[in-house]
Amino acid sequence: MSLKKNAIIPISMIALALVTGSCGGEEIKPQGAVVSSGETDLSISAGNAGAETNTNNEQEEVSMDYAEVFKDVTLTKSYKGIQNNNPIIEQHYGADPYALVYDDTVYFYMTADAYEYDEKGEIKENTYGQIRSLYVVSTKDMINFTDHGEITIGGEKGVAGKWAKNSWAPAAAWKMVDGKPKFFLYFADNGGGIGVVTSDSPVGPFVDELGHGLIRRDMENCGNVEWLFDPAVLMDDDGKAYIYFGGGVPKGMAAHPGTGRCAQLGDDMMSLVDVPKVIDAPYLFEDSGIHKFGDTYFYTYCTNFSVDEEGTKEYGFNNGEICVMTSKSPLGPFTFKERILKNPQYYYGTGGNNHHAIFKFKDQWYICYHSRMLEKEQGILHGYRSTSIDEFTPAADGTIGDIKMTRNSRKQVGNLDPFKPINGATFAVMGGVDTAPADEVSEKWGCGNLLLTAIDTGDFVKLEGVDFGDKGASKVKAKVRTNGKEGIIRVTVGYPNRTVIAYIPVKGDGTAVCEAAIETPVTGVQDVFFTFSGEGYEIEEWAFE
Repeated sequence: MSLKKNAIIPISMIALALVTGSCGGEEIKPQGAVVSSGETDLSISAGNAGAETNTNNEQEEVSMDYAEVFKDVTLTKSYKGIQNNNPIIEQHYGADPYALVYDDTVYFYMTADAYEYDEKGEIKENTYGQIRSLYVVSTKDMINFTDHGEITIGGEKGVAGKWAKNSWAPAAAWKMVDGKPKFFLYFADNGGGIGVVTSDSPVGPFVDELGHGLIRRDMENCGNVEWLFDPAVLMDDDGKAYIYFGGGVPKGMAAHPGTGRCAQLGDDMMSLVDVPKVIDAPYLFEDSGIHKFGDTYFYTYCTNFSVDEEGTKEYGFNNGEICVMTSKSPLGPFTFKERILKNPQYYYGTGGNNHHAIFKFKDQWYICYHSRMLEKEQGILHGYRSTSIDEFTPAADGTIGDIKMTRNSRKQVGNLDPFKPINGATFAVMGGVDTAPADEVSEKWGCGNLLLTAIDTGDFVKLEGVDFGDKGASKVKAKVRTNGKEGIIRVTVGYPNRTVIAYIPVKGDGTAVCEAAIETPVTGVQDVFFTFSGEGYEIEEWAFE
């Protein structure tokens, strides 16, 4: 499901923020922009089989007035806003986020909300019943995100389709098995059970190794759970793992639904050690979460929508809010602690269920959650959700306090190295583009290595915090699938006071590395914009020299 652009704004405006600005900075047309040809090495990275080469051994000089090409180009609208970092992606929706930290990277797994249509072909309310996939993106700096595509689990085409109809609300974990990392992706099959698929990579492909549900209604103390879904997993310091799940409100039991559960996982991560225990979370609705701070276990959850005055007076929360219970044992009993996150309705005027996960990365604590802010900007308002992340600092005892949902308060925790290949499906902000499978593996499974596609004139991507160092760069390269199309890629830094540092011409058939000399010196840490003229070509990766 693509969220292709449907609006454009003048290139001198900051999209969505409604702040006008000049084109600032003299637009300098670099001389000597070239397209690699002849025996020039076309590869940015390994595996460049099939890249176009010319029989001409000299580089082709390009004399087109590139500045003139972009003179009347309008910039495609960014729905999140060019200066904002929430939601984390715009090209797809992503709900019920869960974070997995592995190898200096955070992987986010999300329910792949996708448009449902009525008999007239118009977008209708999201019923969740058609969701068969989970979406995965990753980041090393908490600002620029790499799109890894969809993991199709439920339904006829899903890896667990023999028994699972849907795949919602994921959780993920990893452990060393036989000397190798193994990844476990847990999911809800609608509200009727929880399954797990496995992989040797955090981005798949995943397989249904177990062949049936991990948590089912025929299991003791599970059949009495209204909604058998929303898993969360804790890998404890001693190597033991625990799973938390459940939800729903039996009639007349809003204050104490008794539908939360927790259990220890077996060493194989695909079995339970014992009968799940009840978590008596006051006004529980759904959305189990778990993290550990010091020697204390923090169970987090979403309150239901039947919180009365008595409940608010006793606990201090309202409908659909994220709350905390604590224990000195991973299996409880848990005691109520605090409310930490209000419903998105409070911040964005559009509410609904509230779903979250808490994690720590590079010594900073974060909460990821979903809201409907993206669909609101698109004017849809049919329950399609997108993931945001905000940071927080707990007190000495782990108390979290009130976290505010924001559009742009998250800080970058590391810079992009432009001298190493940057995947085309990596960016902080975009306008109009989409992503698509880039190789046979991702074509088959839907997840893995993606590229930038659906490019039209005025579309752009923004990379934040690109560190050119003291020496700077002299050349920029783009590995392009031209598809027989031609175009120009304008490379600028420092929006809105743009400085043009290069124009990359795109031409030829097949795959080629198009490049341009950088005549305007650029050093230090910069935000880099790639703005496109032309259409139909696709970007595999970028690199500077």
